[in-house]
Amino acid sequence: MQYKIHTLDLHFLQENSAIASFLIETSDGLVLIESGPETTFNYLVQEIEKIGFDWKEIKHLFLSHIHFDHAGAAWKLAQNGTRVYVHPIGLPHLQNPEKLWNSAAMIYGDDMGRLWGKMEPIDENLLVGVDDGDEIQIGNSSFKAWYTPGHAIHHNAYQLGNVMFTGDAAGVKIENGPVVPPCPPPDINIDLWKSSIQKMKEINPEFIYLTHFGRIDNPQKHFKELELILDDWANWMKPHFDVQASPDEITPKFMEYTKQQLLNAGVSQENVQKYEYANPSWMSVAGLLRYWKLKEQGRI
Repeated sequence: MQYKIHTLDLHFLQENSAIASFLIETSDGLVLIESGPETTFNYLVQEIEKIGFDWKEIKHLFLSHIHFDHAGAAWKLAQNGTRVYVHPIGLPHLQNPEKLWNSAAMIYGDDMGRLWGKMEPIDENLLVGVDDGDEIQIGNSSFKAWYTPGHAIHHNAYQLGNVMFTGDAAGVKIENGPVVPPCPPPDINIDLWKSSIQKMKEINPEFIYLTHFGRIDNPQKHFKELELILDDWANWMKPHFDVQASPDEITPKFMEYTKQQLLNAGVSQENVQKYEYANPSWMSVAGLLRYWKLKEQGRI
């Protein structure tokens, strides 16, 4: 069965190809994968109107996880009665987002409003927890959840026929550039992530859709490259953790390292900036340092 899948560019920070949502036509109305942040909601509305629909027709919203770039505008759709599907671990944070907001504010500080906008509670009656293997039938379309932790403990990918919407579990890839792994705190677990990659390999979708950004036509090659770069970034960070270097000292070195990787792969300066919008490299420092700390303590 062929599905009508529309990639919607949310023009995050007025830049194209950084954050996407995906609109799917079913026999029981419109389904949206990822809401994007509240700051891009007007772009979401415009992109939906461009293809001839009204956003208020969206009956179902699937979220890969609750980070603001994926779920920040979910409440706005829920205010219109849209049902919101998310992993059970993430569900309470959408019902009461104060803790999630305060945690993110420790990272982004005064930049919260500019980047993400607002996040308001979602009525518990509109929230649906979906875990590994759960299937949601919507008209003629069946959406299957696959639990894919590693980037976030509350992460799902969603399969629709022979395609999969992978959130951040399959990394970030802008246009023809290389895949890179977003590794922000607090949930980064390289071992779990590689298990999730193996799970996606075995499901063997024909295409995958990345929130950052768009359709990938050769998923198996993509997955292999993601495994390699995950190990590369984690192994770069390990000796810095071992000598207990401070994050302030590590961050500019890591940012330069990852930037040079992109440039060496032929990525233009313009697209290096898009990678930073989609996956700020400075955030991966804290995430990877925390991973090695928990690893040393035997907690993961």
